Amino acid sequence: MNYRKGLCIVFLVVFQAAFGQSSTDSFLKPSDTLIKIRQNTVIISESILVSGTLLGLNQLWYANYPRSNFHFINDNAEWLQMDKAGHLFSTYQMGRAGSEMMKWSGSSKQNQLIYGAGLGLAFMTSVEVLDGFSSQWGFSIGDMAANVSGTTLYVSQELIWNEQRITPKFSFHSTQYAAMRPEILGHSIIEQILKDYNGQTYWLSTNLYSFSKGSKIPKWLNIAIGYGAEGMISGNNGNNTSLLTPKPERFRQFYLSFDADLTKISTKNHLLKTIFSIFNSVKIPAPTIEYSAHRGLQFHTLYF
Repeated sequence: MNYRKGLCIVFLVVFQAAFGQSSTDSFLKPSDTLIKIRQNTVIISESILVSGTLLGLNQLWYANYPRSNFHFINDNAEWLQMDKAGHLFSTYQMGRAGSEMMKWSGSSKQNQLIYGAGLGLAFMTSVEVLDGFSSQWGFSIGDMAANVSGTTLYVSQELIWNEQRITPKFSFHSTQYAAMRPEILGHSIIEQILKDYNGQTYWLSTNLYSFSKGSKIPKWLNIAIGYGAEGMISGNNGNNTSLLTPKPERFRQFYLSFDADLTKISTKNHLLKTIFSIFNSVKIPAPTIEYSAHRGLQFHTLYF
C-alpha cells in the first residue's frame, strides 16, 4: 500500500526535522552525559508523533475500507518485491533517527538501540496490525520480515562496528507508467515519488574508508548497489494483462554506482551535521551502471 509507506517516510522527515531546527549549535550537539529533559523530550515527542501518525492513518486511510477479523496475507510476489525494499529502508531510517535522537539526549548506547532503533520496528509493526484488521489488506509476513531486517541492519552494525558502514538509501526518477494508471501510481510528482515503484530505486551504500581505515580513500566515498524494477502498473502480473494491451513487460534492474556518506564529511558545525544526517537517506546522482535481462548492460552519466 504505497500511501502508507509514503506517510511513514513523511513521518521520518518530520521527526528528524523537528529536532534539526535550532539557531544555536550547542543545542544540536549530542550530550556526553544523560540530560533527562532532553531524553524526556525525545520520548514524549516520539510518542506523540507515532500515536498521531497511527491515528491519522486509521482515520484518514483505513476508515475508508471495511474492517475484518485479524488475518494474514501473502503478498511476497507483488511489485517484484520493491515494496519489501521500501519497508526495509523505512524501518532502518526511522530507527536511525530514533537512535540519533537518544544519542543527542546523552542516553546510554543500550537505550539508543532499544528505545531509539526500535522506533521504526514498533511503528511499522503497528501499521501491519492495522492492515491485519482491514478486509482490503492483511498482516503481511513478508512486510514484517523486511521491517525486522531494517532494524537488524542498523542494530547489528552498531554492535559490531559501532558505526553505520552500510546504509539503505533511496532515489527516484519519473516514469511513463504513472500516466497509464495515475490513480494507482500517482497524479503529481509528489504522489509518484511515494507510489510509483517503477521510478524508485533502493540502495545499499557502503562506505569504503570504513573497511580500510588508514588508507587514502576519502572518508565520504561510498559504493552503492541498487535494486529497481519497471513495467509494473499493478501489484502482480495477472492484473497487468487485463489492464492494457499490449501489457508492459515487468523486469528487475540492478545498479552499481558511486555515492557519498554525508555524515562522514568533516565539520564542527552541528547544524550542518544535522542536515547531512537527514539527507544521508537519499542517494546522490552519480555515474551508474545498470543491468537488466530486458535491456542488458547500460551506462548512465547521472542516474537519479
